[in-house]
Amino acid sequence: MLRNRRPLNPEHQLSHLPMSGIIRSRIQRLFTILAGLLITQILILWAVEELTLFESAWMTMTTLVTVGYGDFAPETYIGRISTILMMFVGAITLLTLIVSDYIEYRFYRRERILTGRWIYAMKDHIVIINTPQTGGEQYFTRFASQMRSVPGYETVPIMILTQHFPNGLPPEMADNGLVHFHGSGSDPAALKAVHAGSARDIIILAADEADPSSDSLTFDIAHRLSESNLGQKVTAECVRDENRERFTSMGVRTVIRPVRTYPEIMVRSVVAPGSEKVLEDLFNYQNDHPHRYEIDLDDLTWADIVSALIRHGIGTTLAYIDENNDVICHPTTDQEIEGKGLIVLVKSSETPDVGVVEEALARYREFIKKWHELQDQAAEEEAIATKAADQ
Repeated sequence: MLRNRRPLNPEHQLSHLPMSGIIRSRIQRLFTILAGLLITQILILWAVEELTLFESAWMTMTTLVTVGYGDFAPETYIGRISTILMMFVGAITLLTLIVSDYIEYRFYRRERILTGRWIYAMKDHIVIINTPQTGGEQYFTRFASQMRSVPGYETVPIMILTQHFPNGLPPEMADNGLVHFHGSGSDPAALKAVHAGSARDIIILAADEADPSSDSLTFDIAHRLSESNLGQKVTAECVRDENRERFTSMGVRTVIRPVRTYPEIMVRSVVAPGSEKVLEDLFNYQNDHPHRYEIDLDDLTWADIVSALIRHGIGTTLAYIDENNDVICHPTTDQEIEGKGLIVLVKSSETPDVGVVEEALARYREFIKKWHELQDQAAEEEAIATKAADQ
């Protein structure tokens, strides 16, 4: 006898469909039935009562929401019976079901968002695939705060495709506008769910920044994206430098080493591709490195110092140390510098000593002195020529 009983909830028969779609479909169906009842009641009142069409609609709506202003009331038996039916079927039953389904939908949506199973309608967003093994919360929080400070990226949505955070994102990440989807970058359905095709930038983090074999997973994800012609949007982390060429040949736009303590490097690689190479070199003593020179500065502008060191092939001046031991980066070019040290980006293979830097600055002082003398001499000759012409 129990075999043919109908289930209490219709969705039990539709377990193969998404619950959100079932609930929305049911709400739409209930609204359609309610609209049909309202139209029928309005037409009945208009036909059997001495009311205009607007008055019939007004009385029907006030009855539906159980307000009952009393300005209009049915006087015929047909009108009264239809009003009673509309009250019980429409106001009490259908509205209760609609509100109940809407609340159920909101709870369902909230649960799906917390567990990373809600599919957002996103476009021109940033997709981050994978999560650092340790310190993921701090990494993503700093990444988001740095990204928000870049002009043009203040409101760009950030979506994380990860199998971490099964109970929801920490408040610090959610407060920075990050959302997540529970899945793997190797799953085409997950890439589709995060709308990778319409993303502005795609970042593939190394699954384990200390394990060179994680490059295999990164390569698999990058290959899937490259097959969809998304390689020029991808910034991928590569643990082993030997694998960089493989990513580049596949069409990946930017390849960068995992630097977990400085997510700012990842931000720069996304918003200014190519700048990550400069930043990486600062951490690599094999090519270029910043070197500090203890040297007195008192009579040259920042533009003079930068020009002097470049003209003599020493390196690129990054900052100077003032009298309070503060490091001043990128000062005003025509500002006369007073300090006791310089930080210069130099070649690691042939780092000049401080004597070479002092000599370069001294030569530049002589150059500037002679240039000023020539300027003064030219001004005097021009003044004499102008005076002779006037006579």
